[in-house]
Amino acid sequence: MNYLKTYLKGMAMGAADVVPGVSGGTIAFITGILDQLLDSIKKITPGLAGMIKQQGIKAAFMHINGPFLVCVFGGILTSILTLARVISYLLHSHPIPVWSFFFGLILISVWHMLKQVSGFSLGRLALFGCGVVFAWGITMLNPIALEMTYLNVFLGGCIAITAMLLPGISGSFILLLLGLYTSVVGAVKSFDIAIMATFLAGAVTGLLSFSHVLSLLLRKYHDATLVFLTGLMLGTLGKIWPWKETLSFRENSKGELVPLDERVLSPFNYEHVTGEPSLLSAAVVAMLAGILLVWGLERFAHKGR
Repeated sequence: MNYLKTYLKGMAMGAADVVPGVSGGTIAFITGILDQLLDSIKKITPGLAGMIKQQGIKAAFMHINGPFLVCVFGGILTSILTLARVISYLLHSHPIPVWSFFFGLILISVWHMLKQVSGFSLGRLALFGCGVVFAWGITMLNPIALEMTYLNVFLGGCIAITAMLLPGISGSFILLLLGLYTSVVGAVKSFDIAIMATFLAGAVTGLLSFSHVLSLLLRKYHDATLVFLTGLMLGTLGKIWPWKETLSFRENSKGELVPLDERVLSPFNYEHVTGEPSLLSAAVVAMLAGILLVWGLERFAHKGR
């Protein structure tokens, strides 16, 4: 295995995870490492302690495909630490081209996933529709305000981490919906060990448990699971649509006002409603760049297999 390629795929996952509304799981699927990632994670069980005692740490590390996991999560961490500020700046200063880029990325990803399905039946079309409605409904929800308790932080970690494995759903957006985003980010910023440890425990619990569920679904109901996940991806496009009018704001961890409730506009009346240029040409170029990136990642993944 080429560990450098795996590391770069992990970096692509991390870059996607930084953006609200875009899932690292989508990139994992496109680059062909989702199945291997699921298989590796689900091998981390309590029985691993017995293997360490009998065969040693090295044998246990290789049993869970440790080098692969180190490369993937190392790449994810690298992207989060190095690209978070850059992407946040671009989203703030050039929102329409950036959102257009991710819109194109998700749009072509939907096509990429659907072409892996062997055939379509009425049941699969219904599952696809359910995925679209479910994801669209989530993006239209107003955030709730969960109390900042250790139990809620733990459960928030369990739910949000599924985005790393599940194409179509963004973990940061889920935290925002739960009303925990600002608190969790603030805890990281202030280095609150208790909150960070609780969130990490929830994330690990969710990661280890959900990997078994998703792996089982993909193994036994591959095509049905794919069409539902693809529906989830398509349903999130409303969140990523570049031309929106902000109706209300929320305060982030830095005390800055950022969009909360938004209304989708067409690029042709965006300037009339907001007074800002629609930048349609730049948006089309950025969207095509996102499409070309996924096409390139797909070719890159095939060469690495």
